[in-house]
Amino acid sequence: MTHRTLSLAGLTIHRLGYGTMRLVGEGAWGEPKSRDHAHTILRAAAASGIDFIDTADAYGPDIAEELIYQALHPYPADLVIATKGGITRQGPAKAAPVGRPEYLHQCVEMSLRRLHLETIPLYQLHRIDPQVAMEESLGKLVDLREQGKLQHIGLSEVTVEQIRQAQKTTPIVSVQNKYNLSERKHESVLEFCTENKIAFIPWYPVDAGRLNRPDGPLAAMANAKHATTTQLSLAWLLHKSPMVLPIPGTYSLEHLKENIASAEIELSKEEVAEIERIEGTQRS
Repeated sequence: MTHRTLSLAGLTIHRLGYGTMRLVGEGAWGEPKSRDHAHTILRAAAASGIDFIDTADAYGPDIAEELIYQALHPYPADLVIATKGGITRQGPAKAAPVGRPEYLHQCVEMSLRRLHLETIPLYQLHRIDPQVAMEESLGKLVDLREQGKLQHIGLSEVTVEQIRQAQKTTPIVSVQNKYNLSERKHESVLEFCTENKIAFIPWYPVDAGRLNRPDGPLAAMANAKHATTTQLSLAWLLHKSPMVLPIPGTYSLEHLKENIASAEIELSKEEVAEIERIEGTQRS
């Protein structure tokens, strides 16, 4: 693994993690095609040096957390497992936020049971529930942290204003928003996280569309770097900010190796700017 690391509230981790949503069925619903193969992917990720695994109780639901336990327990001493709670899953790609304190309490207890952990290293509020005051949702997580059931608290899909509001209740160590080369509406959130030393975890870090086609606009630069366009997209993220922690997910061993290799690609400031210029040209 790359030498690039970041400090997540005292936890030193490599700046390329693994996201588990693709391990379960389409739309984060149902079983994987093979639990044995999912276990193989997780073990290969850990063996490669990945020490940050992102999951959620809504993946499956419940299934991704079970897979992590089955594949990796007893866990390596340096492995950081981050999970999320606060949405309900009604079917493939169908979810709704639920931030009631009693529900979040149940979410944490069940994640602890499925993962066979005494303490969850990082627990992220999957979505802010507009029907519940943020202070109530986060207040319950603070209570659970004081009980030793979780160590750190993060957020997902939030604005800068929401992060500031959350910080009045508890320190926020991570923010997980959708962000990639083609979709950068959360640029201000990334800048805020960088300035305030908050880990920024981009989900869907590689847009599998036009920019990543073998004949797409990034192909020439990728070839010059002896890389794939997917690797170039991940390398761009790693160079965008020292607080970025991409979590590309895959059900393929080949793609896992491809993603891991992206951490070794070096880009100059000029190349980072050129990648963004190419992408901007395609969007205009």
